[in-house]
Amino acid sequence: MGEAFELDERLTVIGNKLQPGDAAPDFILDSFDSEDATAQSVRLTDSKGMVRVLNVVNSLDTPVCHVETLHREKALGELPSNVRLHTISMDLPFVQARWRAGQKVTHQALSAHRSEQFGQEYGVLLKEWRLLRRAVFVVDHGGRIVHAEYVADQMQEPDHIAANKAVGQAAAG
Repeated sequence: MGEAFELDERLTVIGNKLQPGDAAPDFILDSFDSEDATAQSVRLTDSKGMVRVLNVVNSLDTPVCHVETLHREKALGELPSNVRLHTISMDLPFVQARWRAGQKVTHQALSAHRSEQFGQEYGVLLKEWRLLRRAVFVVDHGGRIVHAEYVADQMQEPDHIAANKAVGQAAAG
């Protein structure tokens, strides 16, 4: 169990922290395709051989998560073609799709709303809120974590520079 907080509220984090070198747990999360109005299941292993950036947020409708996700989207154009960016939250898939369309965000949003498994396995489940703790993971071509940042203060963004550096190193390797 870890610790997170927002303002004066202490939050209980369920799950153990992942460290660089750990195998990234596979997951099954939902994504909503607005064009054909269908939900699809997405696994980490679907993008095997790619570098994956997992941008984990509380909810896209909150100010800090909104800004953080837009920062990640802006950096998307600078990423090599062998990198996939996913923003992950407990928001419902159609809520994520509506937010993405409204913000003209092109990267994939994944919803962990069906199960707490992702939150527990990645050490980001906030017990009191049943939301995910802010974090960013970089997973290399072979499925290993090469960067993991857990943000304690839920009002702060992660270190984008450190994450981008890890992405560049993983993509080049």
